[in-house]
Amino acid sequence: MNSAELVFRRADDSDAADLADVWLRSFTAALPTVRRAHSDDEVRDWFSYVVVPQYETWVAVAQGSVIGLMVLDGGELEQLYLDPSWRGRGLGDRFVDLAKQQRPGGLGLWTFQVNEPAQRFYERHGFVVVERTDGQHNEEREPDVRYAWRPQG
Repeated sequence: MNSAELVFRRADDSDAADLADVWLRSFTAALPTVRRAHSDDEVRDWFSYVVVPQYETWVAVAQGSVIGLMVLDGGELEQLYLDPSWRGRGLGDRFVDLAKQQRPGGLGLWTFQVNEPAQRFYERHGFVVVERTDGQHNEEREPDVRYAWRPQG
């Protein structure tokens, strides 16, 4: 697919259901051992009533379909999920580049310790581990790791 067929833009209310569906498919594929803290309907409501209206939410669209999402909240990269069929095609790289453009002063994020592909991905993009926890402070109660990126200079 050439880049002309791929669009990155700010999400709007009409994207919420598609964003939730991508999140659900991605979470299920990438994190099969992690207990989800919320039902599918709760995730859909969260995207409709919280994520899209309250946070800086970005969407990637190809051929009219939502294929990825990124959510920024202040200096936090809160969410980065890709449709499983789009993993390994540079979409995540483009989202991280966009996040760095939007937050040139630096970014922080959390990922689960079991998500080793995500850890390798973020480390390739210059994020460094700053903390590991036993998961007692996240809804899934899953051990996690905090990353930070600071611009060189």
